[in-house]
Amino acid sequence: MAAQTESYTFKSEAQQLLDLMVHSLYSHKEIFVRELISNASDALDKLRFEALTDKSLRDEETPLRVRILADADGRTLSISDNGVGMSREECIEHLGTIARSGTKEFAERISEVKDADPESLIGQFGVGFYSSFMAADEVTVVTRRAGEEGATLWRSAGGGTFEVGDAERDAAGTTVTLHLRDADPDNGLPDFTDEWTLKSTIKRYSDFVTYPIELRTERTEPKVDEEGEEIEGAEPETIVEWVTVNSMKAIWTRNPSDVSEEEYAEFYKHISHDWEPPFERISFAAEGAFSYRALLFIPDRPPFDLFYRDQKWGLQLYVNRVLIQERSEDLVPEWLRFMRGVVDSPDLSLNVSREILQQDRRVGAIKKRVVRKVTDALAKIQQEDRERYDSFWEKYGRVLKEGAADQAFAEKVNPLLLFASSADESKLTSLAEYVERMAEDQEAIYFITGESRAAVARSPHLEAFIAKGYEVLYLVDPIDEILAGHLTEFAEKPLRSVGKGEVELGTEEEKQEAEDARKEKQATHEALLGALQTTLDEHVKEVRFSSRLTESAACLVGEEHDLSPQLQRMLKQANQEAPAMKRILELNADHPVLERLQALYDEDAESPRVAEYARLLHAQALVAEGSPIPDPVEFSRLVVDLMVRA
Repeated sequence: MAAQTESYTFKSEAQQLLDLMVHSLYSHKEIFVRELISNASDALDKLRFEALTDKSLRDEETPLRVRILADADGRTLSISDNGVGMSREECIEHLGTIARSGTKEFAERISEVKDADPESLIGQFGVGFYSSFMAADEVTVVTRRAGEEGATLWRSAGGGTFEVGDAERDAAGTTVTLHLRDADPDNGLPDFTDEWTLKSTIKRYSDFVTYPIELRTERTEPKVDEEGEEIEGAEPETIVEWVTVNSMKAIWTRNPSDVSEEEYAEFYKHISHDWEPPFERISFAAEGAFSYRALLFIPDRPPFDLFYRDQKWGLQLYVNRVLIQERSEDLVPEWLRFMRGVVDSPDLSLNVSREILQQDRRVGAIKKRVVRKVTDALAKIQQEDRERYDSFWEKYGRVLKEGAADQAFAEKVNPLLLFASSADESKLTSLAEYVERMAEDQEAIYFITGESRAAVARSPHLEAFIAKGYEVLYLVDPIDEILAGHLTEFAEKPLRSVGKGEVELGTEEEKQEAEDARKEKQATHEALLGALQTTLDEHVKEVRFSSRLTESAACLVGEEHDLSPQLQRMLKQANQEAPAMKRILELNADHPVLERLQALYDEDAESPRVAEYARLLHAQALVAEGSPIPDPVEFSRLVVDLMVRA
């Protein structure tokens, strides 16, 4: 240290904050390289800005750059820039916010909220520079302010004190030197003097920084004569050179007309590790009080972990072309988790709060714009190239349906949904296409849920609708059971399940005629229906005549807001409690079975066969909808007995 050395004490909370940051804030130790390069890039930006009004601050002949020097023998890593630098006072005030401010406020917040998660609170305090102590036992900084002669040295071992003294430096700028700990790959600490480790880290986090990041490299080559022939027995030469590691090509900042599809495809492959070009590319920018650019891709094939519970998703978040988050889940909803791409904003903060962005309203605004741009692009494909959209839906339809349960974006998602339908066995249909085909007297969009298209297509619940010429949507994906609870209306038309509630089809006059006929038959067979209800009281809440059956003898229906049997089974499979619900047994008043059953009842109201046939009707209704039978053994016996009597 030079003669004029002063020692400063961190505030009492600093060690606690440092310890918390080092051990729990960053999940990847190499983040410190990103932080220091980011700081160097900022210093270069500031010098360029100040030089606009004071040209003496900068030597135009010297290019602005960041240089990285690793010393494997001395276990040091130095990151230098020729930016604006710092004065002695600025060094004390600004070098890491721990030395400047924040620790007292942080401690107060901890005491105010005793159960607070420190990792969530620390995001409000910028401590990026101090991420160096994840890899170093000691950090020294030599810096010289542009326009000044003297330089300053700052040193700390990350404990309770730091030292500031005089130093020498040939030109303005800053050099941060880390005295590295021993490498410990098993605990996430690689060797940061290794050339490959440094190159890969820089490429991953800082590839698009606009200034060249130069790494000092060494290699040996055989010594050759003037004619290029190797000199036998001569010692090999050591070649030392500075190699620019980053590309400095932020493809999303370039005019799309200047970028070829091949370049976009290569960039997509780079960020997604995919080997095929993307299905679709979406790029846009926002200017004004809050600016950002986005370059998004829909993969041509779904990610292998699309439906994994612990899947990580999100877009890459950059601030001034510096990678802040590899997978930012705050920029895209979970139902668009297949999206890949980058968002870059110069207006977001370049401190540790980048790790916790959920409360930033600007990030929320980006998310809304991302959703709108993606759904608009998909809607355009749906309208202009239906075959291509169908191929997208085959791969991503199930996950896109999750968006219908997202109230914030359901209006954008619902027109994109496709379903199987009774109208066409070979094609899927959208809700808009369904509405266009609706009959004049049809008041609602009808659907049925089930386990497969083949199963629901034969359901007795459809009989009256098919006879009337009404189209019915087949919701046969597991997610459709959840979807049906959220998708209640489209184009001012309510969506109704054909397996719930009472059915009223046709004109008002036809509805009234059907209701009068049903009531008349209900009154005629009231005693029989009561006997059936008594027998099945454990399983059904009501036995009534149906207006939805034309061929089948019976079916089971639920109330308007009851859980479907499929959803109940799904909940049980997921070890969740499903409330027990009695359903309604509907009978076809015109079916021959009812006529024979009524005759048997009139002959002997106490006949045990009346109860047996009641249980048979209930069981066959369960079989028809694909539900399990309460007592398969009894059902088998009753069927055999019936066959013998026949």
